[in-house]
Amino acid sequence: MVWINQDRCAIVGVGATDYYVRGQSHPRTINDMVGEAILKACDDAGISVKQIDGFAYYSGAQMGYGDKADTASLMEMLGIPEVKFTAALTSGGGGAAGAVGLATAAIMNEDATHVVTVMALQQYKQRLGTVFGASAPSPENSFLQPSGLVGPGHLMSVLARRHMHLYGTTRDAFAEIVISQRENALNREGAMRRTPLTKEEYFASPMLADPLCRLDFCLETDGAVAWIATSTERARDLKQKPVLIHAAAHGGQREWGRAFAWMGMPDPHFGSSGHKPIGDRLWQQSGLKPADMDVALIYDHFSAMVLMQLEDYGFCEKGEGNDFVLSGAIRYKGGSIPVNTHGGQLSEAYIIGATHTREAVEQLRGVAVNQVDDAEFALVTGGPASLPVSGCILRRA
Repeated sequence: MVWINQDRCAIVGVGATDYYVRGQSHPRTINDMVGEAILKACDDAGISVKQIDGFAYYSGAQMGYGDKADTASLMEMLGIPEVKFTAALTSGGGGAAGAVGLATAAIMNEDATHVVTVMALQQYKQRLGTVFGASAPSPENSFLQPSGLVGPGHLMSVLARRHMHLYGTTRDAFAEIVISQRENALNREGAMRRTPLTKEEYFASPMLADPLCRLDFCLETDGAVAWIATSTERARDLKQKPVLIHAAAHGGQREWGRAFAWMGMPDPHFGSSGHKPIGDRLWQQSGLKPADMDVALIYDHFSAMVLMQLEDYGFCEKGEGNDFVLSGAIRYKGGSIPVNTHGGQLSEAYIIGATHTREAVEQLRGVAVNQVDDAEFALVTGGPASLPVSGCILRRA
């Protein structure tokens, strides 16, 4: 069944700040960076910031784990006269791709006309890498903390090891993901890691949470990214060629649940990204299949989770991710599905998934640094994280 909102809304503007090494954005404030990203998105779209009348956040409107977006404050700061819609997907980066669906719902329901999604991160107070260890005790944390599972990477390492146990997955595949994305970042202005990476250097990287070494972990960065959605009809009169929202889904199955903060999933959910139901819904909504995607912007907070998402979205069969990745399939040059052509969160910057939507828009406008020839469809994913996880398909107009 084709999605009722297919191609009826579009992303028309994208803006971003510079990216900073964790903590080095200070003394800038989080609102300073949010404001810059939104104003740049407005300029890119060719609209006044006063035309924004909706906010579609994700991560519960949290900017990281220490700051929170406040719509009233942003209105005062930016001079927005009235907001008719403001809502957020729950959980964390799992909603990064689903926020376009939330914006679409607002626009199609005629609650708002120009809806902005923004994500910002500033880690001078609390780094995300140890956020669970710094959390107050709870029934869940009382299991995690004594086990030494103090950050997302420690938790994800358990899922990675389970996948290796079930399917024979190797660290060579993780290395290929990291190295291929580093290669994509070499010519990406503003990327945090722009030096070539060899396989020998990867295996010499310190082990942080076996089997994940330091290079399997995403960057710890500060910055902000925003994008603006409106109806396709309005978009035709704006500055940029619109990027159509072709399909969007968020949610997930009970067996995935709290995911890496739970560890109660049965197989095969344990050795997965929790994304299979999202992928199934996207293919059903769109009438497309994995082979129709020209580029995939896959949430890469940890390299192993890229491999598991490739399986869950059907680019290869379950348990075949290792050989699929090692075949060169995800390479920008010569691959069947170029993955994270901007360098991703492993080599460009980690702004809780927002950089992936920015890259998808650039690819479909035909202006990306590592442009995929004649790109028509881009898959963007959010998570793996506690529910919801999400995905969307964007289309060239």
